Amino acid sequence: MLTIGCICPMVISAQSGNDEAAANYADAGQQALAAGRYGEAQTNFENLAKLKPGIAEVHATLAVIYFKQRQYDSAVREIHTAQKLKPALPKLDSLLGMSLAEEGQFKEALPGLEKGFKQSSDAEVKRMCGLQLLRAYTGLNRDSDAVMIALALNKLYPDDPEVMYHTGRIYGNIAYVVMEKLHDDAPDSIWMLQAQAEAYESQKDYQAAIPAFEHVLKVDPNRPGIHYRMGRVYLRRFKDSRDMKDRDAAMEQFHAELAVDPQNGNAAYELAQIDYEAGNLDQAQKQFETVLARHPDFEQAQVGLAGVFLENGNAELAAVQLKRAVALNPNDEVAWYRLTHALRLTRDAEGLKQAMAEFKRLHAQSDRLQEKQRVLSDASDITPQELGTGEP
Repeated sequence: MLTIGCICPMVISAQSGNDEAAANYADAGQQALAAGRYGEAQTNFENLAKLKPGIAEVHATLAVIYFKQRQYDSAVREIHTAQKLKPALPKLDSLLGMSLAEEGQFKEALPGLEKGFKQSSDAEVKRMCGLQLLRAYTGLNRDSDAVMIALALNKLYPDDPEVMYHTGRIYGNIAYVVMEKLHDDAPDSIWMLQAQAEAYESQKDYQAAIPAFEHVLKVDPNRPGIHYRMGRVYLRRFKDSRDMKDRDAAMEQFHAELAVDPQNGNAAYELAQIDYEAGNLDQAQKQFETVLARHPDFEQAQVGLAGVFLENGNAELAAVQLKRAVALNPNDEVAWYRLTHALRLTRDAEGLKQAMAEFKRLHAQSDRLQEKQRVLSDASDITPQELGTGEP
């Protein structure tokens, strides 16, 4: 069940009624609700509602308690009562939408959920309405709307595991449906052949991926991106096997890609990175500079070129590239790591202090981010730059 805070402010106090019993129920109910003792809170507020049936906040708070305990019918009833007593009471539309969605009444839930997601200033209410909208739109077969909400949720709550889980399911389900339709409607199309090859690639089934991409090229020898994908497969296999034949095959495919599409910066970057890792620094520098001449905001190429400059003892030029890199991607730990080296060599004490602090901040998160980075690297379209082994 989704977690939910007290959506409606509870303003009952001893002065709200004429007898001590009402005040006692209000006080005890509020304390129980704050402590998460919902059964006890329910009893107190139900007794209070009998004594003071005309106070909207009592019914609104009861609705929250019922929602907490998954008594959605009762929550809807209390919301309607509260709205009749005080139509302007805040957040009830959102709670009503969430309660109706939990009951599977998706069409009826939409107005309140859409209003809560678009207009609420409460981050938790907005978040919950968004998650319920995913369910509602999916239940109503409004898949494109579900995807739009998923994208918005990921932007608003990028590190929220519940959001990531539910939006991931949306993307996965949509992708599955679309690919099944492609398979059914056009099983022999080049798009289906390419999809199969990319599926093998994502599963790290390199033995199947290579001939699958070759099949695509037999149908369309000049299809952009296919030589590059084959090169990535060979390169990943080289990382595992260290067989130089795979590295050479990867380079051959990247060159073939550039022959088909000279503007493919990723292919040129991979060639530069292979030379850099092999110690061919002059060739790597030329390749990185070629990439950046055509794609000046290619952040990883900037970090790679800076690495070449550092290897060659040109810390000033390295610092220039790395400052541009961290401006483009402030969360690039490798860029900050290399920047500390460059600034130390250029004797920029103040810059070094700032760069070191930022690197340490990012590195402190490395335990949590290492697995995430590994997964992203596996799925990345390019080979990411890596930290060195020395101290920053």
